[in-house]
Amino acid sequence: MPGISRKVALAAAASVALLATACTGQSGSGASDDPSEDTTLNFWHAWSAPAEVKAVKSLVAGFEKAHPTIHVNVVGNMTDDKMNQALRTGGDKAPDVISSFTTNNVGKFCSSGALVDLNPLFEKSGIDPAKTFPKAMSEYTEFEGNRCSVPLLGDAYGLYYNKTAFEKAGITTPPKTWSEFEADAKKLTISDGDSYKQLGFMPNYHGWETTTEHYLGQFSPTYFDSSGKSTIATDPAVEAGFTLQKKLVDELGGYQRLEKYRSTLGDEWGPKHPFHTGQVAMQLDGEWRLGMALDAKPDFEIGVAPLPVPDDQADQYGKGYITGTIAGIAATSKKQNAAWELVKYMTTDTAAVVAFSNHIHNVPSTLAALKSPDLKYDPRFKTFLDIAANPNSTTSPASVNGGVYLATIQNFGYEYESGKAKDLKAGLASTAKQIDTDIAQAK
Repeated sequence: MPGISRKVALAAAASVALLATACTGQSGSGASDDPSEDTTLNFWHAWSAPAEVKAVKSLVAGFEKAHPTIHVNVVGNMTDDKMNQALRTGGDKAPDVISSFTTNNVGKFCSSGALVDLNPLFEKSGIDPAKTFPKAMSEYTEFEGNRCSVPLLGDAYGLYYNKTAFEKAGITTPPKTWSEFEADAKKLTISDGDSYKQLGFMPNYHGWETTTEHYLGQFSPTYFDSSGKSTIATDPAVEAGFTLQKKLVDELGGYQRLEKYRSTLGDEWGPKHPFHTGQVAMQLDGEWRLGMALDAKPDFEIGVAPLPVPDDQADQYGKGYITGTIAGIAATSKKQNAAWELVKYMTTDTAAVVAFSNHIHNVPSTLAALKSPDLKYDPRFKTFLDIAANPNSTTSPASVNGGVYLATIQNFGYEYESGKAKDLKAGLASTAKQIDTDIAQAK
């Protein structure tokens, strides 16, 4: 499971633009270094928890053993803004290879030229990204044909449910469609005056991982058309996603009542998370939640399943929202050939990816690793492996200004769920216009 800093970084990327749009290095500047000669690379990453740092060191040690002429200086706990500053200035101490948690910033990394386009290196190595990585992961590591990053483990979102509460409510299987989910959420909700003894599901966007992009991922939105214009006002998937969430809010007690209850519940990272305590019976969350929930030793059996899908997409049940960690090569690096050897090993060597996944407890990021018999996991974790491998799983597309468009959508979500915004169609149209304006200004 990820450290707290990991998820904070992911959330922050959706609301702020961390990367500058100018870069002194240029993709395609290349390097003439010989990776068979003795050299030292600087590798900057964002992991900070002791177990995670240890896992990264083990991953790098495996690489150095396989490539005895290449030595790696590892620097951890680095944020995207620190990385970006170093990528712009370059120098002997700057990173040759970086690893970032904020997939939302891929568009900024690629369009600024901060990271080199890896397509020629993949081609030279005879590796086809489309056949190597799950579809969603392949998509979120490129922008406008520039594959300036590569997946390095991933996160898949699914549904956690309280099996004991399900049995008491007479529910025999997890919901597969949103209409089934809606019925189950209401059946699992037990009121206690103005509050709840048990809430079937916390639908509010300020809940734990219940963001607009995680809801919308199950509806397979397009976000942008071929010309780069926002489609959130014209794509029926977006309207359906907003409508579903608002209906859940209204039917489970209303925004004010739900917010009042939410304010009494534990935080996302502590042992008193409301799913751990049984105060919420169903939870939208990532693969890391399983380990955290088990560590909390709840007094009920935990069930894991894919998130529901729209009723008219029942045949796509099993898909989910995918994000994850990325790696890339600095355009300012003079050791890009050696850097590619490190990136290639960390992200495409099946044994290396599997071992790293076993240590970090995130989803493997290659199709081969997802099927490896060497993966070690709780049987319930397989749900997330299957979601990651599902070709119908979705992600949020890269944008030139990072995750700003997602923050704009989320901000409208807050207005709509609370009742401040009454007209969904007008609100989506206004939001789309704002997204297009922001992107035009960022170019």
